[in-house]
Amino acid sequence: MTKPKVAFFSSKPYDELYFNQHNDPLSFELEFFSEHLSDKTAHLANGFDVVCAFVNDKLDRSTLNILQEISIRCIALRCAGYNNLDVAYSKSVGIPVVRVPSYSPQAVAEHVIALTLTLFRHTHKAYNRVREGNFSLSGLIGQELYQKTVGIVGTGQIGIAAAKIFNGFGCKVIATDPNPIEKNFDYIEYVSIDTLFNESDIISLHCPLNNNTQHLINESAINQMKTGVTLINTGRGGLIDTEAVYKNLKNKKIGALGLDVYEEEANLFFEDLSTEIIMDDLFMRLTTFPNVLITGHQGFFTNKALNKIALTTLKNIELVLKGEPCPNVVQ
Repeated sequence: MTKPKVAFFSSKPYDELYFNQHNDPLSFELEFFSEHLSDKTAHLANGFDVVCAFVNDKLDRSTLNILQEISIRCIALRCAGYNNLDVAYSKSVGIPVVRVPSYSPQAVAEHVIALTLTLFRHTHKAYNRVREGNFSLSGLIGQELYQKTVGIVGTGQIGIAAAKIFNGFGCKVIATDPNPIEKNFDYIEYVSIDTLFNESDIISLHCPLNNNTQHLINESAINQMKTGVTLINTGRGGLIDTEAVYKNLKNKKIGALGLDVYEEEANLFFEDLSTEIIMDDLFMRLTTFPNVLITGHQGFFTNKALNKIALTTLKNIELVLKGEPCPNVVQ
């Protein structure tokens, strides 16, 4: 019996390691492509049954048309978000799409804390100084998390996990969410988004990217915030109007910025560009600020999360190909 074939796009060595580790020898034939999925590369999946895509792959109409033409039976997203997918059109071409709705909320939530504490206590600067034999404390005066007001935008599993940790530091946690899982948390006070912008010392973004949240953090929103606010984004890059944030870093309205995602990250993140000239001027200007900390979409990147992503993705594919109900189908 021929084994179903799965084409992985935007793959890295760690994808091969974890997926091969969890793939039953009799289950699937896996092939890994480093290319991003788009209408320019979709032909690589010809002869495969399933396409496995990641966060910066393009699943727009033109790509979906090609996948339909080459008889792809399933698209498996090895991530939670699907803002890169034309959901309505995927349904019209009849290709089921599955995702990994939860892999390790704690992994991303802990990365939020790592970014915040690093910005507050300048540990990245101190590390470099000590390596050079410089033990001066000049310029390293920090802030304490204790008794800060933290605004959580979006209280899905990651937002709730982050709220719990901030609460453990003695912070006051306020949150906004149009459809919260529940509101009866003794450590979260639900408020309007305007109130959250007005009252928060730290704002952490955990909402999906869609038409309602695109550039949620824009000039108008920033004008409502406290001077010196710390902004953390581990959600999706498009939640932030980067030009507006850059402007307000320059005028010191924003006191600190921690990013694990970026609007134009598809051309940057997950690649080694250390020997190349990076052409994104706005991104490079952000890296010059001493109060900006950027990581390359690594919030999810833990051993536990990678195991869960591989296991869930392979199970999703198995269920779809067998014609059985899959709880992780994108609706």
